[in-house]
Amino acid sequence: MLSDISTPVLLLSLLGILFGLGLGWAARRFRVEQDPVVDQIDALLPQTQCAQCGYPGCRPYAEAIASGEADINQCPPGGEAGIRALADLLGREPKPLNPENGVEKPRTVAVIDEEACIGCTLCIQACPVDAIVGASKQMHTVIEEACTGCDLCLPPCPVDCIDMVELEPRLETWRRSRPAPKIALREPA
Repeated sequence: MLSDISTPVLLLSLLGILFGLGLGWAARRFRVEQDPVVDQIDALLPQTQCAQCGYPGCRPYAEAIASGEADINQCPPGGEAGIRALADLLGREPKPLNPENGVEKPRTVAVIDEEACIGCTLCIQACPVDAIVGASKQMHTVIEEACTGCDLCLPPCPVDCIDMVELEPRLETWRRSRPAPKIALREPA
């Protein structure tokens, strides 16, 4: 009776070990190397996934910058500080933000008027970072810590119950602004 149970268990264990070894080998053999410059550029971007730069998210925009397909001045949420950081990283001259992509503005979060919300879930589907929670025909709410302020939830809302509210600076979210570059004054001749 013990051998009737132990044979299938041993067989399944052996198959599990063989499949595990095969997957481990395949993971090392077929690994895709990523460009470290893309990773560095992506780390400097604000991760709003707002698509204002003309790309579907921050990672594709970082890849486009690294390949020379996109310029460093297309990210309104990153603003002037982000452009300067990208210019420093890539050894380029900073440029003003491209107005075709939008304007720099203070950090905002979405706030849903829960009384007016009809629970259509269109805002949930539009949110690129899953910051909106709710269920069909139920009220929705926004997880403030997860919201990037991308405004992508505004257009699909049929009852216009979402407002973008500027965040008050808090100790956890405060960032020191970068100092302006020093300008050397010339002595009169």
